[in-house]
Amino acid sequence: MNIHEYQAAEIFSRFGIPVNKGKVCATPEEARAAADELGVPVVIKAQVHVGGRGKAGGIRLAANPGEAAQAARQILGMSIRGATVHKVLVAPAVDIAHEYYLGVVLDRARRRITVMASAAGGIDIEEVARETPEKIVREHADPLLGLHDYQARRLGFALGLEPALVRPFAAIARQLFAAYTAVDASLAEINPLALTSGGTWLALDSKVVLDDNALFRHPEHEALRDPEAEDPLEREARAAGISFVRLDGTIGCVVNGAGLSMATMDAVKLYGGSPANFLDVGGGASSQQVATALRLVLSDPNVRVVLINIFGGITRCDVVAEGLLEALKTVEVRVPVVIRLVGTRQEEGRRMLAEAGLTVVDTMEEAAQRAVAAAQGREARA
Repeated sequence: MNIHEYQAAEIFSRFGIPVNKGKVCATPEEARAAADELGVPVVIKAQVHVGGRGKAGGIRLAANPGEAAQAARQILGMSIRGATVHKVLVAPAVDIAHEYYLGVVLDRARRRITVMASAAGGIDIEEVARETPEKIVREHADPLLGLHDYQARRLGFALGLEPALVRPFAAIARQLFAAYTAVDASLAEINPLALTSGGTWLALDSKVVLDDNALFRHPEHEALRDPEAEDPLEREARAAGISFVRLDGTIGCVVNGAGLSMATMDAVKLYGGSPANFLDVGGGASSQQVATALRLVLSDPNVRVVLINIFGGITRCDVVAEGLLEALKTVEVRVPVVIRLVGTRQEEGRRMLAEAGLTVVDTMEEAAQRAVAAAQGREARA
């Protein structure tokens, strides 16, 4: 679950991290008033759930309230990597001596939470990792004891900081680690973490991605969700109890079970195709959920074929078939549909689909091959 920069800054502030506090504005007039209150110059920053704001013109400097209003007028409504800007953050401009990167993420290979830092802050950390990986230093936190103070200090020394700056830097690193673990985040980062000309540290850009699987422990986080910033299809899927993530492929997938969904996408890739989505209707999906899932997939104009892969363990195959047929009555299907239906009451489910003129295959491999062939406009090989 993504949240906005200003919301992440509020979380960091609660853990003692020095942040560049600003005001959130939805209109140019509000931005003008904010600049007048904060004092100029100010920075106007688009609040969207994507990166690359600066390169897209979503971050601008304003020397007076009038310029702040004009900048907000230009940024509001802008589309940045497909995300429309509905709010801007007006924050005081800062005299920066140097920019650093500091982040906390889960290293799945090491099964440890990892704290990363780099002296090449202010740019995409992915670019740094790709072009100059030696500029990134890491410390792996102990699963039980967390990030030790000596590890945080070691990060500072590895960055080449002067001794007087290491301890305050280490404090921020440990505070960021504490924030990450306390809110059950999957990512927490400051980029840039600025060393000001006055020799103090300040988090200029805050980012937090919350782990959706832990939201039940944090009901207060639901208020951080911004429906306007979310994909409307993913929002509809969540309301229906369906796990759905839009991807950039051409084969729409309707599957029951997260593991089977991943395996289905792997099979699609294996045979040369590209999935258009991850979709898990759940182990005990109702016919209504199946119908909703099909509508979600078909609403994507990039979908050239729909691959339905159902293993009826908890979910009965005849219930799934009923949901599919119900959806086909309400949704116009202009693309081929490939169905694999195996499990409890599969004969009944297959008979229902056959009577409607639909064909069901036996294996996931055959289903993936047929779907890829259909997406590429050719016949599947035997």
